[in-house]
Amino acid sequence: MNKSVKEKNYTSPRYASNDVDHGEVVQDNLFPVHEPQVPYSPTLGKSLIGFKEALGFKESGGDYFTVNTFGYLGKYQFGKETLKLIGIHNPVHFLSNPELQEKAFIANAERNKWILRKDIKRFSGKILNGTKITESGILAAAHLAGPGNVKKYLRSYGANGFKDAYGTSISYYIKKFSGYDTSKIKPNRKAKVKHSA
Repeated sequence: MNKSVKEKNYTSPRYASNDVDHGEVVQDNLFPVHEPQVPYSPTLGKSLIGFKEALGFKESGGDYFTVNTFGYLGKYQFGKETLKLIGIHNPVHFLSNPELQEKAFIANAERNKWILRKDIKRFSGKILNGTKITESGILAAAHLAGPGNVKKYLRSYGANGFKDAYGTSISYYIKKFSGYDTSKIKPNRKAKVKHSA
Protein backbone atom coordinates (compact mmCIF):
# COMPACT_ATOMS: atom_id res chain seq x y z
CA MET A 1 0.00 0.00 0.00
CA ASN A 2 1.44 3.36 -1.05
CA LYS A 3 0.78 5.88 1.72
CA SER A 4 0.36 9.52 0.78
CA VAL A 5 0.69 12.44 3.13
CA LYS A 6 -0.88 15.83 2.85
CA GLU A 7 1.55 18.58 1.92
CA LYS A 8 0.32 20.77 4.79
CA ASN A 9 1.70 18.23 7.29
CA TYR A 10 5.23 19.11 6.19
CA THR A 11 5.67 22.79 6.84
CA SER A 12 9.31 22.58 7.91
CA PRO A 13 11.70 24.59 5.66
CA ARG A 14 14.04 21.56 5.84
CA TYR A 15 11.89 19.67 3.36
CA ALA A 16 10.62 20.44 -0.10
CA SER A 17 8.55 18.26 -2.37
CA ASN A 18 8.24 17.47 -6.02
CA ASP A 19 4.95 18.46 -7.59
CA VAL A 20 2.33 15.75 -7.31
CA ASP A 21 -1.26 15.92 -8.56
CA HIS A 22 -4.20 16.48 -6.20
CA GLY A 23 -2.22 18.43 -3.60
CA GLU A 24 -0.72 15.27 -2.10
CA VAL A 25 2.94 14.45 -1.61
CA VAL A 26 4.12 10.89 -1.87
CA GLN A 27 6.53 10.22 0.99
CA ASP A 28 9.29 8.99 -1.35
CA ASN A 29 9.40 12.37 -3.08
CA LEU A 30 10.57 14.28 0.00
CA PHE A 31 14.18 15.37 0.13
CA PRO A 32 16.15 17.73 2.38
CA VAL A 33 16.59 21.12 0.75
CA HIS A 34 19.67 22.35 2.60
CA GLU A 35 21.63 19.08 2.67
CA PRO A 36 23.76 18.11 -0.31
CA GLN A 37 22.73 14.80 -1.81
CA VAL A 38 25.60 12.34 -1.95
CA PRO A 39 25.35 10.15 -5.05
CA TYR A 40 24.76 6.53 -4.14
CA SER A 41 27.64 4.29 -5.08
CA PRO A 42 27.62 0.66 -4.03
CA THR A 43 30.90 -0.58 -2.65
CA LEU A 44 32.15 -4.06 -1.98
CA GLY A 45 34.82 -2.81 0.38
CA LYS A 46 37.11 -5.38 1.93
CA SER A 47 34.54 -8.20 1.81
CA LEU A 48 35.13 -11.60 0.24
CA ILE A 49 33.14 -10.48 -2.79
CA GLY A 50 35.30 -7.35 -2.94
CA PHE A 51 38.39 -9.56 -2.84
CA LYS A 52 37.12 -11.79 -5.66
CA GLU A 53 36.08 -8.85 -7.81
CA ALA A 54 39.34 -6.95 -7.28
CA LEU A 55 41.40 -10.04 -8.11
CA GLY A 56 39.23 -10.88 -11.14
CA PHE A 57 39.57 -7.31 -12.39
CA LYS A 58 43.35 -7.39 -11.99
CA GLU A 59 43.61 -10.77 -13.73
CA SER A 60 41.33 -10.16 -16.72
CA GLY A 61 39.44 -6.91 -16.36
CA GLY A 62 36.59 -9.08 -15.04
CA ASP A 63 36.12 -10.86 -18.39
CA TYR A 64 34.89 -14.44 -17.98
CA PHE A 65 35.46 -15.29 -21.64
CA THR A 66 39.07 -14.21 -22.18
CA VAL A 67 42.19 -16.29 -22.82
CA ASN A 68 45.55 -14.57 -22.41
CA THR A 69 48.64 -15.01 -24.58
CA PHE A 70 49.86 -17.87 -22.36
CA GLY A 71 46.57 -19.79 -22.48
CA TYR A 72 45.26 -18.82 -19.03
CA LEU A 73 41.49 -18.87 -18.94
CA GLY A 74 38.61 -16.72 -17.79
CA LYS A 75 38.02 -14.03 -15.24
CA TYR A 76 40.60 -15.40 -12.80
CA GLN A 77 43.09 -16.59 -15.44
CA PHE A 78 43.32 -20.24 -14.47
CA GLY A 79 45.90 -22.58 -15.95
CA LYS A 80 44.70 -25.96 -17.21
CA GLU A 81 46.82 -27.88 -14.66
CA THR A 82 45.34 -25.92 -11.74
CA LEU A 83 41.86 -26.62 -13.08
CA LYS A 84 42.61 -30.36 -13.10
CA LEU A 85 43.70 -30.18 -9.44
CA ILE A 86 40.27 -28.87 -8.47
CA GLY A 87 38.31 -31.29 -10.65
CA ILE A 88 37.77 -29.41 -13.92
CA HIS A 89 38.88 -31.29 -17.02
CA ASN A 90 37.08 -29.43 -19.81
CA PRO A 91 38.63 -25.99 -20.36
CA VAL A 92 36.19 -25.11 -23.16
CA HIS A 93 33.19 -25.69 -20.88
CA PHE A 94 34.98 -23.84 -18.07
CA LEU A 95 35.58 -20.78 -20.26
CA SER A 96 31.92 -20.56 -21.28
CA ASN A 97 30.55 -20.96 -17.74
CA PRO A 98 30.87 -17.99 -15.32
CA GLU A 99 29.23 -19.95 -12.46
CA LEU A 100 31.83 -22.70 -12.82
CA GLN A 101 34.61 -20.09 -12.79
CA GLU A 102 33.31 -18.64 -9.51
CA LYS A 103 33.19 -22.13 -7.97
CA ALA A 104 36.72 -22.78 -9.24
CA PHE A 105 37.98 -19.60 -7.59
CA ILE A 106 36.60 -20.65 -4.19
CA ALA A 107 37.85 -24.26 -4.50
CA ASN A 108 41.33 -23.10 -5.47
CA ALA A 109 41.40 -20.56 -2.62
CA GLU A 110 40.31 -23.27 -0.14
CA ARG A 111 43.05 -25.59 -1.37
CA ASN A 112 45.66 -22.81 -1.19
CA LYS A 113 44.50 -21.82 2.29
CA TRP A 114 44.97 -25.39 3.49
CA ILE A 115 48.47 -25.62 1.96
CA LEU A 116 49.46 -22.24 3.43
CA ARG A 117 47.61 -22.51 6.78
CA LYS A 118 50.82 -22.59 8.87
CA ASP A 119 52.37 -19.71 6.93
CA ILE A 120 49.18 -17.64 7.27
CA LYS A 121 49.27 -18.17 11.03
CA ARG A 122 53.01 -17.48 11.29
CA PHE A 123 53.31 -14.43 9.04
CA SER A 124 49.96 -12.59 9.28
CA GLY A 125 50.47 -9.18 10.87
CA LYS A 126 54.24 -9.15 10.28
CA ILE A 127 55.97 -6.64 8.03
CA LEU A 128 57.93 -8.06 5.10
CA ASN A 129 59.71 -5.82 2.60
CA GLY A 130 57.72 -2.88 3.96
CA THR A 131 54.33 -4.59 3.51
CA LYS A 132 52.03 -5.88 6.23
CA ILE A 133 51.29 -9.55 5.56
CA THR A 134 47.60 -10.52 5.63
CA GLU A 135 45.73 -13.70 4.84
CA SER A 136 44.07 -12.16 1.78
CA GLY A 137 47.42 -10.97 0.43
CA ILE A 138 48.86 -14.46 0.86
CA LEU A 139 45.86 -16.06 -0.88
CA ALA A 140 46.05 -13.58 -3.76
CA ALA A 141 49.77 -14.26 -4.17
CA ALA A 142 49.06 -18.01 -4.16
CA HIS A 143 46.53 -17.45 -6.93
CA LEU A 144 49.21 -15.66 -8.93
CA ALA A 145 52.24 -17.84 -8.26
CA GLY A 146 51.01 -21.04 -6.64
CA PRO A 147 51.21 -21.86 -2.94
CA GLY A 148 54.70 -23.39 -3.17
CA ASN A 149 56.23 -20.16 -4.46
CA VAL A 150 54.43 -18.17 -1.76
CA LYS A 151 55.86 -20.49 0.92
CA LYS A 152 59.36 -19.94 -0.48
CA TYR A 153 58.83 -16.17 -0.52
CA LEU A 154 57.53 -16.00 3.05
CA ARG A 155 60.00 -18.46 4.57
CA SER A 156 62.92 -16.63 2.95
CA TYR A 157 61.53 -13.37 4.37
CA GLY A 158 61.11 -11.98 0.88
CA ALA A 159 64.53 -12.92 -0.46
CA ASN A 160 63.19 -15.67 -2.74
CA GLY A 161 60.86 -13.77 -5.03
CA PHE A 162 58.77 -14.79 -8.01
CA LYS A 163 57.37 -12.95 -11.03
CA ASP A 164 54.88 -14.30 -13.52
CA ALA A 165 55.42 -14.12 -17.30
CA TYR A 166 54.12 -10.53 -17.33
CA GLY A 167 56.47 -9.44 -14.54
CA THR A 168 53.92 -9.33 -11.70
CA SER A 169 55.53 -10.25 -8.39
CA ILE A 170 54.34 -12.06 -5.27
CA SER A 171 55.20 -8.99 -3.20
CA TYR A 172 53.00 -6.80 -5.43
CA TYR A 173 49.97 -9.10 -4.95
CA ILE A 174 50.57 -9.39 -1.20
CA LYS A 175 50.46 -5.61 -0.96
CA LYS A 176 47.66 -4.94 -3.48
CA PHE A 177 45.24 -7.48 -1.98
CA SER A 178 46.04 -6.84 1.67
CA GLY A 179 43.34 -6.55 4.31
CA TYR A 180 40.34 -8.25 2.70
CA ASP A 181 38.11 -10.49 4.81
CA THR A 182 38.74 -14.01 3.53
CA SER A 183 37.57 -15.75 6.70
CA LYS A 184 34.68 -17.43 4.82
CA ILE A 185 37.22 -19.37 2.75
CA LYS A 186 37.74 -22.56 4.73
CA PRO A 187 41.00 -24.52 4.38
CA ASN A 188 40.30 -27.72 2.44
CA ARG A 189 43.03 -30.10 1.41
CA LYS A 190 40.81 -31.89 -1.09
CA ALA A 191 38.83 -28.93 -2.43
CA LYS A 192 37.09 -29.79 -5.69
CA VAL A 193 34.46 -28.02 -7.74
CA LYS A 194 31.07 -29.67 -7.39
CA HIS A 195 29.56 -29.76 -10.87
CA SER A 196 25.88 -28.95 -11.28
CA ALA A 197 23.72 -31.70 -12.71
